[in-house]
Amino acid sequence: MIDAYEDPGEPDRRGGGRYLWWLVRCQPGRSLAGAVLGSVWMVLLAATPYLLSRAIDDGLEPDDYPALAGWTAALFGVGAFNAWLSIMRHRTMTRVRMDANFRTVKVVVGQAVRLGAALPRRVGAGEVVTIGVGDVQTISQSLTVVGPGVGAVVAYLAVAGLLLAISPLIAAVVLLGIPLIVVLVGPLLARLQGTETEYRERQGVLTARIADLAGGLRVLNGLGGKGLFADAFHRDSQRLRRQGYRVGAVTSWVQALGVGLPTLFLAVVTWLAARLAAQGSISIGELVSVYGYVAVLVGPVAFWVECGYQISRGLVAARRVVRFLQLEPLADTGVRDAPAESSVLHDPESGVRIQPGRLTALACAHPSDAATVVDRLGRYTSSRATWGDIPLDEIALPQVRARILVADHEADLFAGILRDVIAGAAAPFRGAGLCEHAAPPRGATSHNKPAAARQEPEAPSEAHLSATLHAAVANDIVQGLPDGLDSPIDAQGRNLSGGQRQRIRLVRALLTDPEILLAVEPTSALDAHTEALVAQRLRDAREGRTTLVTTTSPLVLDQADTVYYLEEGKVAAVGGHRELLDGEPGYRALVARDADETATEEAVR
Repeated sequence: MIDAYEDPGEPDRRGGGRYLWWLVRCQPGRSLAGAVLGSVWMVLLAATPYLLSRAIDDGLEPDDYPALAGWTAALFGVGAFNAWLSIMRHRTMTRVRMDANFRTVKVVVGQAVRLGAALPRRVGAGEVVTIGVGDVQTISQSLTVVGPGVGAVVAYLAVAGLLLAISPLIAAVVLLGIPLIVVLVGPLLARLQGTETEYRERQGVLTARIADLAGGLRVLNGLGGKGLFADAFHRDSQRLRRQGYRVGAVTSWVQALGVGLPTLFLAVVTWLAARLAAQGSISIGELVSVYGYVAVLVGPVAFWVECGYQISRGLVAARRVVRFLQLEPLADTGVRDAPAESSVLHDPESGVRIQPGRLTALACAHPSDAATVVDRLGRYTSSRATWGDIPLDEIALPQVRARILVADHEADLFAGILRDVIAGAAAPFRGAGLCEHAAPPRGATSHNKPAAARQEPEAPSEAHLSATLHAAVANDIVQGLPDGLDSPIDAQGRNLSGGQRQRIRLVRALLTDPEILLAVEPTSALDAHTEALVAQRLRDAREGRTTLVTTTSPLVLDQADTVYYLEEGKVAAVGGHRELLDGEPGYRALVARDADETATEEAVR
């Protein structure tokens, strides 16, 4: 099977069927072995009725016991050998399916990393989860056709040849009847594809709702919106359940016909053979063999129906994977060098102008508007933003990523030791321009350094790490964990509180020490006392460095050199925090807090 570190290869993105065929071509030897083993296994199943008929006609009927013993021994030997073949076939096909499973997982994960910041903008989280949880398994199961599916065809032709030697009439009935059964099931398989496709799409939407619910349950509860969201989720889940019933109804008909029609066909052929035996056209042994041949054919027909069912579902799943693989990351058309010195970062669409070496704040009623401005300044969306006198879109993307860091307050926290969660995520940015907000583009290098000259990033020193923890007011988090920096952290920091997770993300951002830091709501989950400390220490830690924060907290805004007040995504006023409080009613209404927090603010001043 594919190794965990092996290149999975370049998948065929031209369609679901081509993707499945690519998975087969990636393991030609194993696929061929599965086809050969499946074919021999099924042909030997058909050989059993032949050996049984010879034992009856040559040994049992004329009382020739040596012949009977010989054919019986041959029957036992073929049965034992076929049992071993069945084991090998199953093991081989298991490897075929697992290879397809792991290979698909690797190409999907690789595509997710390749998309980077474009991933949440191009596809929902529910879609990715559905692919990883359900579609990968469905695709691997569809490759069963490589072994038993091919073997069913070979066994069908072999049995038809044996029946032709007994009775051309019976052979003609079998040759025409089996394809007729497959044709009758065909329309149901086409219908299954349609219902399965709709079911998968609804499942992706519902999975996305679950992810949103899990991530924002505390906020929804605080705003009183938990019941409303629960009602919407209930309606969607009921629609998905009804669609699942429709899929199940089609599936039940496919499986019922897959078993019932071959059984009915077996009865018809057996009746026809019995009539021929009564007429003396065939012997008793041949009658037994005909029954055995047709009984054996029930297996291949069932495999055909099952393979058709699995392929139908596999095509639906493969098309979803192909659509995901066809997504492209943000286009990098930039060829120019970034400004050699610290320069103004300007967003003409909003009017925001970030002066170098200063702490700037954005305040607006809708956090999404401020986040949109940050995305433009961080070049995560196409815009007319400029860096110095150079359009940001024309600068080589690796240089932008190496010098500008967008620190999202909901950036992912991976499971691991706290020290690695903090330092491990920060080191790649210093070495290769990796932003918290996204994975690095392929071929990205450090600013003005060729790839060959790059050095492996060094882990931060204990003194630097301690200073950064102090700046983010995160020392108490380390002290409260059983093993300090060596304590394990769950995925997304689930064993930490919301405020602790936010400070850990801030530590990670400050540890990178980027030339320009664009922080989105870095203190939104903190209490007033902690927020005041973070605001003061953030200013001290970033002294002389370009920093932008989006916030409506007066404790943070008071530390800013310049505050931009936005309305509908446009600059409505600019100045110092206290200046805007005195002269801008809209700003004052936005950032005003209760008396306790005002007292805390005054104490900090």
